[in-house]
Amino acid sequence: MNEDKGEGVAIANLIGTDGCSVVGWVYRWSTSELAVMWDVCGPKPVSEIRPDLTKEQKQEIDFDGLKRIRSGDSK
Repeated sequence: MNEDKGEGVAIANLIGTDGCSVVGWVYRWSTSELAVMWDVCGPKPVSEIRPDLTKEQKQEIDFDGLKRIRSGDSK
């Protein structure tokens, strides 16, 4: 994506509960708003963000809510 054309730029990875897999990304738009984009498997629980975001940025994307997402895997 191209920030010069009003598109988002990925600024961080959302890391899954296994501590290593990327389950999504945090994008910053040219309007300075943040948004979450998931990988093709859809929303998964998140354990951390790399690189870490500020407290305010985490609130904007509801990081606490991202940690509570239920996995779609039912076994």
